[in-house]
Amino acid sequence: MVLVNKKMLLGGMAMIIVGLVFTININAATPIGQAGMTEEEVIDLMIAEQENADYNTLAGIVFGLGFLLVLISFGARRKKGKPTKNVEKKVE
Repeated sequence: MVLVNKKMLLGGMAMIIVGLVFTININAATPIGQAGMTEEEVIDLMIAEQENADYNTLAGIVFGLGFLLVLISFGARRKKGKPTKNVEKKVE
């Protein structure tokens, strides 16, 4: 029997799903340039490409944190029935 903290596991899975959905959505909306663009249009395209890359990084961070939560959820709960022992040392 594997000890799993279900709240952390579900939260991690939700973050993984959100990260994947964001990644797919961001990569589907990649800005594309065209020939004969003015300098202002080129600058706007470069800004849009940078925003796209930043959003992609953010989605990757959300995915990574979700994955870490899933990993941490295994073993995050103590076994029932085994009380922890408090050890006291005598000072002489």
